[in-house]
Amino acid sequence: MAIWNDPQPSQTGFGASSGIGAAGDRAASVDAGLRRYMLSIYNYMASGILLSGVVAMLFARSGMAAAVFGTPLRWLVALAPLGFVMAMSFGQSRMRVTTLQALFWAFCVAMGLSLSSIFFVYTGASIASTFFATAGAFAGLSLVGYTTKRDLSAMGAFMTMGLFGLIIAMLINAFFPMPGLGLAISVLGVLIFAGLTAWDTQKLKLMYRQVAGTDYVGKVVIMGALSLYLDFINMFMFLLRFMGNRR
Repeated sequence: MAIWNDPQPSQTGFGASSGIGAAGDRAASVDAGLRRYMLSIYNYMASGILLSGVVAMLFARSGMAAAVFGTPLRWLVALAPLGFVMAMSFGQSRMRVTTLQALFWAFCVAMGLSLSSIFFVYTGASIASTFFATAGAFAGLSLVGYTTKRDLSAMGAFMTMGLFGLIIAMLINAFFPMPGLGLAISVLGVLIFAGLTAWDTQKLKLMYRQVAGTDYVGKVVIMGALSLYLDFINMFMFLLRFMGNRR
């Protein structure tokens, strides 16, 4: 006898598999959307790093960098990237996606001007080798953050606290240099930003389900690219401190 009041009666054949097929289609759609979302973040980040590198090299070779860094304008060049980061971080909720995009590219240019100073301190070969080492480490760490099933929130919180401690140590070393402290800061900096790379990747992956299909996804892509850009650049700079050959 048929059970007419059963909302999901037992079925066989084509009708029984249709629900499973629909669920599979939804999962496939989410996976495809997640891949596009993460690829957009990585594309923005990689393009930003490339732009910064080109600007840094051209600015250093033009001779303008040497002139600027010999004047008080060096403080403007050094602090300008921080200003862009703060503007984007605190104003993202009120800004349009196009505004965030413009600020992101402006930030990358400003960071390139600031990074041009490394060409006066380190050899080109050591800068290149450190860059590729950083790129390899970043790719591996980001892959770990994307694929791991372990919740990295606790590690991320610990690394964030360590970052504040690192900043304090850098300020102390700037005013009261101590033997060995510079090397310790470099090692800790690499470890901290290595952990942050994995955590930020996982955080961006999990965030997709919250913003998918909303107008906010474009902003998350830009801010996610900024976050991973900063992880990469900081890890590169700390590695350069003890891998780079000085001129």
